[in-house]
Amino acid sequence: MPKNKGKGGKNRKRGKNEADDEKRELVFKEDGQEYAQVLRMLGNGRCEATCIDGTKRLCHIRGKMHKKVWIAAGDIILVGLRDYQDDKADVILKYMPDEARLLKAYGELPENTRLNEGITGGLDEEDEGAGDDYIEFEDEDIDKI
Repeated sequence: MPKNKGKGGKNRKRGKNEADDEKRELVFKEDGQEYAQVLRMLGNGRCEATCIDGTKRLCHIRGKMHKKVWIAAGDIILVGLRDYQDDKADVILKYMPDEARLLKAYGELPENTRLNEGITGGLDEEDEGAGDDYIEFEDEDIDKI
């Protein structure tokens, strides 16, 4: 059998959690960058996102973030726009939920942006009617039972 020449196994490759939960400085967009909200994950390091300017773009997750920063539908991300392909972009940064709320408070994100929620079509109408399951009885109704 061959000798192991490596420096460790699976757990070493997994590495330590780099404490991304620490407070980091809020990064604003520069020219050539745009805020976007992830619509759905496509696999192979790609996702579909709607940018704040209204266009839907195919976004590629950069190698530094790949398998380290988990992106899900509904997350607010910062994408770098491509000069030569308007329908594609590169994910530069994923904002934590509190950072996304700060961006919305600073006016960087429009007011109609829904934070902390997965994008699923048409659930607004169903959510409003969800309170109908609760039935309130009065005292005299209980006496009749």
